[in-house]
Formats: sequence, C-alpha cells, structure tokens
Amino acid sequence: MSNNLPKVAWIGLGIMGSPMSENLIKAGYDVTGFTLEQDKLERLTAAGGKAAGSIAEAVRDADVVITMVPASPQVEAISYGPDGILENARSGALLIDMSSITPQTSVDLAKAAKAKGIRVLDAPVSGGEAGAVEAVLSIMIGGEQADFDEAEPIFEALGKTIVLCGPHGSGQTVKAANQLIVAVNIQACAEAVVFLEKSGVDLKAALDVLNGGLAGSTVLTRKKDNFLNRDFKPGFRIDLHHKDMGIVTDAARNVGAALPVGAVVAQLVASLRAQGDGGLDHSALLRAVERLSGAQI
Repeated sequence: MSNNLPKVAWIGLGIMGSPMSENLIKAGYDVTGFTLEQDKLERLTAAGGKAAGSIAEAVRDADVVITMVPASPQVEAISYGPDGILENARSGALLIDMSSITPQTSVDLAKAAKAKGIRVLDAPVSGGEAGAVEAVLSIMIGGEQADFDEAEPIFEALGKTIVLCGPHGSGQTVKAANQLIVAVNIQACAEAVVFLEKSGVDLKAALDVLNGGLAGSTVLTRKKDNFLNRDFKPGFRIDLHHKDMGIVTDAARNVGAALPVGAVVAQLVASLRAQGDGGLDHSALLRAVERLSGAQI
C-alpha cells in the first residue's frame, strides 16, 4: 500500500495493542508489528499488517514507533540496549509510548531519545479493551506541542478524547489519577453489590436505577454485567491495576499528596492478587468484598 501516511512500527500486541494496531490498519496506515507471541503476529498479518522478527527490524524504516507493553521494565527493555528502539530507529522518528508506566520513566526515556534525535510522547490510554476495539479511548499525552500535532491523526484513529496534558510524563501522571478514580469507583460498586444482594434486592434493577442517577458512571456502565454474571474475564487485569496503584501511591508520596482512600483500595487490590485473582478483571474487586462479607469463594 503506497500512501502519504507515516509508516508505523507497533511493539506490543496484547489485549490493547492488537485491536489498536488493527484500527490504524483500517485507517490506512502501513503497520509493521513485533510482539513475543506468534499468534498475535499472525493476527496482525491477517488484519493486513506486517510481522517483524525483531524490534530492530520493525522500527528500522518507521516514521512513527508505537509501544504498548505492560509496565516500566518492559518499556525500558524494548527501548534501550543494542537491540532496542533507540539504537535502531532512524533519527527524526517519533516514539509514542502508550503503555502505563511511572512518569519518571517517561521523562528519562524522552531525555535518552533526544540524544538520538528521536522525539517522544507519553500517551497512556483509558477505556479498556472495549475502548480499544471501538476506537473510543481517552488518550492523555505528555510532550511537545509540535510532536502532538504531528501525531494527532494517529490518535484520532485510536480514540475519542485526545488531550495534551503538559510536558513529558504528564500523560502518565493523568493516567495514574485515572487509575486511582477507577479503582475506588469499582470498589464502591462492589460494596454496593454485596450490600444489595444481602438485602434481597433485585441486583439488575438496582444497578439500572443507580446508573441513571448521580451514582452512575462509565465504570458502572462498563462493569455492570461483570458484577451481575460474576464474569471476570479480563478486560483489564488485577495484576496491571496493582502495578498502577503502586505508581499512583508512589508518585503521590513524591509530590506530597495524601491518598487515604486510594491507599486502602491499593491494599485491597494487592490482597486480591495475593489470593490468586491477579489474572481476573479488576471488577473482581467484588470477590474481595464477598470474602470479607463471609462468602466462601
């Protein structure tokens, strides 16, 4: 396909990366991907992308490199070193990291990339798997205005709410705040669910009317069925939310912000993980409340 759109290398084709890269292909972009799972590379080629055998091969001719991996250590592993992005992407390329990592990791990456002539945006997302599939993600971005302007058409193929939040690391800071709000919200919903059921109320009816009022939220809309059906197939795993609660509590300590409720929910997420539920969706915070309320799970 020959077009004037920038050539994209996509590193990391997980729950989020696969549908997001496919949305870029649908928008007409030439996408070359690399990831560790062979079946995900096959999915990419079936969608019209190209599979690369290594990071170096994927990024060599790319105008834009997009990364979507689980956490800071993975971002560092794919970015640095002789086989990493910075050594193998061309000078002038734009690196957009869409992973959710510590703000400091993003700041350090931007600095290291600048020495190679590579521009960086941190651009974590919110909206989960459904948001990725439907291309309605909220994208919070840190970096330079000119780089943001250049990347905006790409973001528009992936999401709906696209905001430059400030300098490098700002996207990650806003994402950390997002994860704080989401976790506390899910926890409140979970407590309400257990309270309602123990009281003998029709749960579906109760959640419908609650969602129509001030207690309504995107969290409740997206997770209502998870609660009703006890379906905890992961859209966003507890393991990852555990990582994110670590990021937000650590970053808040660094700036001197108190997160009393966030700290409690961080511990509840950690305990759920310790009980073997790390691979479940974060709506499984319901299981922790059920255990605390006497259920044998």
